Amino acid sequence: MSPLTSPLHDRHLAAGAKLADFSGWSMPIEYAGGGVLAEHAAVRDGVGLFDVSHLGTGTVRGPGAAEFVNACLTNDLDRIGPGQAQYTLCCVPDGEEHAGGVVDDLIVYLHGPDDVLLVPNAANAAEVLGRLADAAPPGVTVEDRHADVAVLAVQGPRSLQVLELLGVPGEIGYMSFVTGTGGAGAEVTVCRTGYTGEHGYELLVGADRAVELWDAVLEAGQDLGIRPCGLGARDTLRTEMGYPLHGHELSRDITPNQARAGWAVGWRKPVFWGRDALAAEKEAGPERVLWGLKATGRGIPRPGMAVLGADGAPVGEVTSGTFSPSLRTGIGLALVDTAAGVEEGGELTVDVRGRPQPVTAVRPPFVPSHVR
Repeated sequence: MSPLTSPLHDRHLAAGAKLADFSGWSMPIEYAGGGVLAEHAAVRDGVGLFDVSHLGTGTVRGPGAAEFVNACLTNDLDRIGPGQAQYTLCCVPDGEEHAGGVVDDLIVYLHGPDDVLLVPNAANAAEVLGRLADAAPPGVTVEDRHADVAVLAVQGPRSLQVLELLGVPGEIGYMSFVTGTGGAGAEVTVCRTGYTGEHGYELLVGADRAVELWDAVLEAGQDLGIRPCGLGARDTLRTEMGYPLHGHELSRDITPNQARAGWAVGWRKPVFWGRDALAAEKEAGPERVLWGLKATGRGIPRPGMAVLGADGAPVGEVTSGTFSPSLRTGIGLALVDTAAGVEEGGELTVDVRGRPQPVTAVRPPFVPSHVR
């Protein structure tokens, strides 16, 4: 089966992108003329443009749609109002195998009490929307809009300048969104969020207008040094922030408590999928918890590598790891047994292909965040 392609696929080919399969989508990993390090630096120091149209999009509409979504997903929609977005989790319901595990993490856009937009991850969009559709009360409809919507991310300290030149509204609060027009004249929903740790925006536009908007953003940012950026830089940027990636730091086998994502759980809500299992685990204390690892030697932690304690015995496993372009050293995220008694600044080792490499346990982010 051929991988799916973004509405911007031809633009990526024209820019010399190196493409790879990502969750069934052919997406750019890096572009000719710079590569991951240059794209990473553009976002940290200037501005970069990502195509993240592989992300799913779906609507939940009808009387009490927001209340219904709030009874399913972990975070509390009552904490925000219309025009705001929220990070949340879709967990395995109580009574199912792996109850409390994470089916997906996603962003909810609250348009109003009867209108909610969801942006899940590519690999899990169908299951998230399917579960919601199966549970929806009469009058509430769940619709997959993936084929209709493209998602662009403009990220970096100069991202606001790009939007101003584009004529798109950008003076909005963190995790807030507005709809306007600009650049190519297409209607665009602008949300001040992203996955890089920098001031940035995600732009949702009709798939049929994606190419026009992509070209307009690059033209607006030309004098600001804008670069198209691939998923390689997206991964190094998010790892420096300690942001989870589903399938690595979150999964059906990894709960929000273990991933230090309890802040995205509305513990006071009377009901959401997996509540009982998560509350019981929280009270007892998770058996493992996520830590950041910063290499003090030359080794680079990689997913699946064993984390070793002082006596050389395994105490955990690396879930994500990379070379940090900002710090010029290896960094990683790892699930570590709580029984190991790891503390901030504690010394551990990672088994890098049979060679123990020293690392220090840290609480991410590894570099300062500038999202707010």
